[in-house]
Amino acid sequence: MQNEFKNKNKQIGVLITNLGTPDSPTAKDLKKYLNEFLMDKRVVDLPRIFWVPLLKLIILNVRPKKSAKLYKAIWTNEGSPLLSMSRSIVKELTSVLQKQNPNVTIELGMRYGNPSIKNALKIFKEKTISRILVLPLYPQAGSPTTTSTFDAINAHIKDQSWVPNIRFISGYHDDENYINSLSVSIEKSFSKNGKPDKLIFSYHGMPERYLHEGDPYYCFCHKTTRLVAEKLSLDSEFYDMAFQSRFGYEKWLQPYLDDMIPKAADDGVNHLQIISPGFSVDCLETLEEINIQYRELFLEHGGEKFEYIPCLNDDDDHIKMIQSIINNNIKGW
Repeated sequence: MQNEFKNKNKQIGVLITNLGTPDSPTAKDLKKYLNEFLMDKRVVDLPRIFWVPLLKLIILNVRPKKSAKLYKAIWTNEGSPLLSMSRSIVKELTSVLQKQNPNVTIELGMRYGNPSIKNALKIFKEKTISRILVLPLYPQAGSPTTTSTFDAINAHIKDQSWVPNIRFISGYHDDENYINSLSVSIEKSFSKNGKPDKLIFSYHGMPERYLHEGDPYYCFCHKTTRLVAEKLSLDSEFYDMAFQSRFGYEKWLQPYLDDMIPKAADDGVNHLQIISPGFSVDCLETLEEINIQYRELFLEHGGEKFEYIPCLNDDDDHIKMIQSIINNNIKGW
């Protein structure tokens, strides 16, 4: 019997993950995607006896149509912006890393939707790669994102007859290269559009009780904001931090971005810029929610000039940052 693992000890698999996206901006595909997303106990941890009927009978019969309209507003010829940009990042990383180490194989896996984490792990297995580094592109680790990704990895390997060596990166909210990349991105926006009256750091929200239950996400967001502000020597009156994308009726992390924007305009802020450091690539929450909905909200309340500062996406600084994180974490392999 041929030993498929002979001389494979130098092979390394790098799994880049992100949240995910529907296959198309249609109600049918949104229903499938939202069902997978909202059935995750890390995302919605309400008692199943209450949540499942509410999700299946009401939410999945109403929300997919509304969400499909929002996705259509940002959909591109390459498909979902999140997926196309994530693929571009993987392509760039592959080109750079394989020049250094031809034994590195990089795959993309989405927590929900396609291409799946499960499929990426199957590819590694087929290539008999026994050392795998998992890098979720969530700078500020949290239960609904990073921990949920860890759950997905475990769910797949628990039924396997053979388990590879796995290293898991849980966030990089204070990584020096990450902070530098954000700072450069902000400086470029100031240079191009002029320095605004106010800069807002906006992060995806989560129920406030998660914080009280021990989730460090809120603290990580604050640290990222503080480090960037220190790097750029920003005055405390010049910038604010807020949370976006609330869902449901319970209390979420505050302050809320949709409350902060009208107040800023009412207080005389004529020029506003917003950056979303928690998103590694642009997606529905940045391209539609911030750059369309909140732009309109600001202008409706008397604001005059609004800019959304794009995510790091596949910028060279971002690729170098991810490359550095990967290299630091595959040492010894």
